[in-house]
Amino acid sequence: MLSGLDRVTPIDDPHLGHHIGVWRPIPLAWATASELPKLRTLREFKREQRDYLLSDRYQEHWAPALRDFIRARFEPQASEDAEARGIVDPLVVVKEPAAHAADLLVELFPESTIIFLLRDGRDVVDSWLDGYADGAWATEEGAYPLAEEGRIPFIRWQATVWLHRTETMKEVFSRHDPERRVMVRYEDLRADPVAALERISRTLGTRTGRTRLEEIAAADSFERVPQAEKGNGLFVRKASPGGWRESMSTEEIEAMDEILGEKLVELRYAEPDEVTRPQVRLQRRFRRPAA
Repeated sequence: MLSGLDRVTPIDDPHLGHHIGVWRPIPLAWATASELPKLRTLREFKREQRDYLLSDRYQEHWAPALRDFIRARFEPQASEDAEARGIVDPLVVVKEPAAHAADLLVELFPESTIIFLLRDGRDVVDSWLDGYADGAWATEEGAYPLAEEGRIPFIRWQATVWLHRTETMKEVFSRHDPERRVMVRYEDLRADPVAALERISRTLGTRTGRTRLEEIAAADSFERVPQAEKGNGLFVRKASPGGWRESMSTEEIEAMDEILGEKLVELRYAEPDEVTRPQVRLQRRFRRPAA
């Protein structure tokens, strides 16, 4: 929808964060570790080491080069789009899924505007579960059909990823200039897309009028997607918050809530008595029995 705003040229899912924010440990740990792993990035572990590529010691040398590389990659694409649409002064909007690298990206581009799209972590995990079904859309991008016995480890892994990314984004967002940041809840976007687009447009400084915003919202609504092009296993699936209640078992929901519970309460997605939060019990599950 943002690509329809005045002056905007979009960069959709470049996966910058997956290149500069490599996860440690690997996802296999959530099925094999003796205790629940703590998720971090390779840079978090190695940034103080002199020989590491993105070492803090040499950041003043590599950061400008990395910034120039990203610009060099995005500028020709943005220029092509701007020329095709007759845009004189394009505004490049990047939708980056790997938000765990937001701290470095915003550090590279400190004058950027942050659009923080927040969604209930349980719906995010549920969406990834569907994407890893046999023949689902994500399998075309390197995913694999998820075995039944792998569902709970996968749920724990994806819940931990959402938690890390959300905490990173919250921290980066809190430090950024209030005039150049906007947070939108997915659920509010679904309920009133025009109001959400108005807030974003105002923050970006575009002149997109309300009539145009209404046209954008109507054209890209879930309801306008042909029935054959939406549903389980497809990129456009439900667009209905809370769908995890129907597709997950009680055990799977507990495994997810044990990781997400406190953050869901903090973000007002759940009340304290609605989520399972026995962290001690979770640690016990990951401990191997004594010999």
